Amino acid sequence: MARTPIWQSIAAHLRDEITAGQFAQGDKLPTEAALSARFGVNRHTVRHALGALAEEGVVYARRGAGVFVTQVPTDYPIGKRVRFHQNLTLAGRVPAKEILSLETRSATAVERKTLALAEGDMVHDYEGLSLADDQPVALFRSVFPAARFPDLLADLQATRSVTAALQRGGVADYTRASTRLKAKLATATQALHLRISEGAPVLHTTGINVDAGGVPVEFGNTWFAGDRITLTLEGG
Repeated sequence: MARTPIWQSIAAHLRDEITAGQFAQGDKLPTEAALSARFGVNRHTVRHALGALAEEGVVYARRGAGVFVTQVPTDYPIGKRVRFHQNLTLAGRVPAKEILSLETRSATAVERKTLALAEGDMVHDYEGLSLADDQPVALFRSVFPAARFPDLLADLQATRSVTAALQRGGVADYTRASTRLKAKLATATQALHLRISEGAPVLHTTGINVDAGGVPVEFGNTWFAGDRITLTLEGG
């Protein structure tokens, strides 16, 4: 049975401590010598672990000064109303969206069932990257019923906001009908977009948003970088 490399185990341990708040943003980590003594390994192994965390954006090194925590995870509420820009702004972060693809295609069987569509119906597919302070925190894919929102892709291109685009389509408000969460390991493609290591932890959420009448308007999948976002559940 394959064993986890020691440097990966050390990186995971330090990542967990940062996520738990043991080290705050801007804090200096213990020296390589101290970490070597703590984990019972040589400095090369510690350096490898710290390098991996630096590649993920968790820490950064300052020549002659040491290694410092880049950021701590941002609380991201999951409740009846989930609004990306509002959540990040309230957390003191600067939100942004990067569009990866916009297309109209035939709905899959799962999408037809989720959005109450008929066979042959089309959906708008929106893939993108959510950023906080210019750092990617989540990869997402949302689909919408195309017949109901014929201009949605253009509206998303113009506004970079699902809320604003749906408002242009006649939906003044929408709420979360259901959310499912699952822990996964990042694939190579997800890791590339999120700037994390392949196999790093991600939190996968699946959500259905409905209009005021309870009709589904969005079916979304989001993969959050596990060390950059802490999902918090709110009451309805």
